[in-house]
Amino acid sequence: MAPVTSSAGQRVRRHLTAHPMALDAALAVAVLTCMVAGSFVDPHGEDGVTWGLRTPDALSLLLMTLGAAALVLRRRAPITVLAVTGGLSLVEFATGDPRAPVAMAAVVALYTVASTTDRSTTWRIGLLTVTVLTGSAMLAGPLPWYSQENLAIFAWTGIGATAGDAVRSRRAVVTAIRERAERAERTREEEARRRVAEERLRIARDLHDVVAHHIALVNVQAGVAAHVMDKRPDQAKEALAHVREASRSALDELRATVGLLRQSGDPEAPTEPAPGLDRLDDLAGTFRNAGLRVDVARADQDTTLPAAVDLAAYRVIQEALTNVQKHAGPGARAEVSVVRVGPNIEVTVLDDGSGQDDGTAGGGHGLLGMRERVSALRGTLTTGPRYGGGFRVHAILPVGAGVRATEDAV
Repeated sequence: MAPVTSSAGQRVRRHLTAHPMALDAALAVAVLTCMVAGSFVDPHGEDGVTWGLRTPDALSLLLMTLGAAALVLRRRAPITVLAVTGGLSLVEFATGDPRAPVAMAAVVALYTVASTTDRSTTWRIGLLTVTVLTGSAMLAGPLPWYSQENLAIFAWTGIGATAGDAVRSRRAVVTAIRERAERAERTREEEARRRVAEERLRIARDLHDVVAHHIALVNVQAGVAAHVMDKRPDQAKEALAHVREASRSALDELRATVGLLRQSGDPEAPTEPAPGLDRLDDLAGTFRNAGLRVDVARADQDTTLPAAVDLAAYRVIQEALTNVQKHAGPGARAEVSVVRVGPNIEVTVLDDGSGQDDGTAGGGHGLLGMRERVSALRGTLTTGPRYGGGFRVHAILPVGAGVRATEDAV
């Protein structure tokens, strides 16, 4: 039977919470019952406090009924209800002999004011109510000012104001804790969305770099093979071999990049490390096989770079040479230099081509992707035409950027 009773009680509480007017009406009935029951007590009998020795007069019953009825509206107009119940209490103090406990309604109204307003308002209204009700009780009626009934008015009104203020303070604390928890949850969600967006952008840059580079090489070699297929079949076979090699490399890098999207339990996770400057000679060789003259100069003193910086430098060179291959025009020559300058590694790609396209025509994202990749490592990228023809790409990457970026991600 206990679970059934508990369930019924929960349903009643939910109903009363959803209908505050019904809750206030139930409270008003309870207060009226207590006031009427208390009015039958004679505190001045021969044997002390006794029951059933007197009956409240009609005016006291009317005042108690009006005071309890006013409590039904205590949430909508708490200060007005307090004024009404306080006025009814003053009338009872002046006319009741012995008095009926009409002031109980004023105590409940004062509690409501304290629990729904701020602390300064509670202090002002509470002190005013305690002073007026206690002073009137002491001055009116035949009882001496120090009687127990008069001091009870002071005690109960003070308790009502204090209890209401305590409830308001606790409610404010709970609300603040809930708001902080919701704000923290929103912050975590925003941080998660930001990290997902950054990861998507990084994967998009990698895919662009891989596809643009290898497809450009495949396109060039396929064109060479088609041009010399009839007259020089050996050279056509060599070009097709380069096409096959570039296609295999593109598939391998795409598999490694897309593998980052696998779930933790997926099979065949990629194990090949990301490319870096240690593969710069192989990268330059693929462009030389495609007909682009590429010179490489390095003065980085065999610096060991963080993985993020190493990959960024490689991708910048790859994208810059791809743009030279596509836009610099026939007979262009490219120069690649990697130099360690203080705490930075500087990557420069120059070409002497005659093409006017900077690599962003047609909606491309080459230079934009390079700039985002370099900026993510707190580096700088400058691009632009060279005096006398050609194009220049210059990236400065802090050697410690990869470490800091890793720490930020953690």
